[in-house]
Amino acid sequence: MSEMMDVLNNFKELPAMPNVIMRALTVIKNPESGAKELGNIISYDQALSTKVLTLVNSSYYGFAQQISSIPRAISLIGMLKAKNIIMTVAMRPMLTSMGGKILWEHAIKTAVGCELIAKRIKTVDPDDAFMAGFLHDIGKIILRSYDQKLYDRAESLGKEKGADIIEVERSFFKVDHCIIGSQLAQRWQLPILINNVIKYHHRPSLSSFVLPCLLVNVVDYLVRDNFDENDKGNSFNAIISSKFGDPKMLRDNIFSKANILLAELSR
Repeated sequence: MSEMMDVLNNFKELPAMPNVIMRALTVIKNPESGAKELGNIISYDQALSTKVLTLVNSSYYGFAQQISSIPRAISLIGMLKAKNIIMTVAMRPMLTSMGGKILWEHAIKTAVGCELIAKRIKTVDPDDAFMAGFLHDIGKIILRSYDQKLYDRAESLGKEKGADIIEVERSFFKVDHCIIGSQLAQRWQLPILINNVIKYHHRPSLSSFVLPCLLVNVVDYLVRDNFDENDKGNSFNAIISSKFGDPKMLRDNIFSKANILLAELSR
């Protein structure tokens, strides 16, 4: 552990949270603030305001009427969903530049899948599930920015040998994306649940929030490129099949919704 802490101390340049997210989280945490204050934050940034309205009017949310104002949008989707939109829009430049297109798309797919399943199981808040899924691999951008070529080698080795990515990362960096991601979440003062999911989504049984961690763990597997719905012996497929039916159908549904969000966010 001391060796891991020494390595963590070398990661001095953890990225700062985008300012607009900090302001949005501050408003949401303040019981005396409300939709008006959050709307002011969004409206102040013209690009963000445009993107929020574009997303709210997309088929992802499916409102019958055109939404033309930020206050109206927030009143329809709620403050937490508005916060999630702000987070995804504001984090896109950081995730795509430091993590690459693959990590960005995986984050969106996992977020959408977690939200979709959370609505069905009703034991995890869908808005929390979306954000947990979106940020679960945030530590990977730190490892990649520290040494992109080394991380690419680690990732390739993990895929080639089918090895546990946590163990592979530790062998290359002496730390893994879960630990370093949790450090970043702590610096950003993210909610404890989100920090916990980031830290334990590969080891849900160690978490004090087992269900959200397990949800992210399962969806993380479901949306991977190497997902194999025909692997009947896989414990993930067994869990998915027993709770939600055909894993491929669920995966296709997630991808369909995620592709809408990805297309709108890429405009």
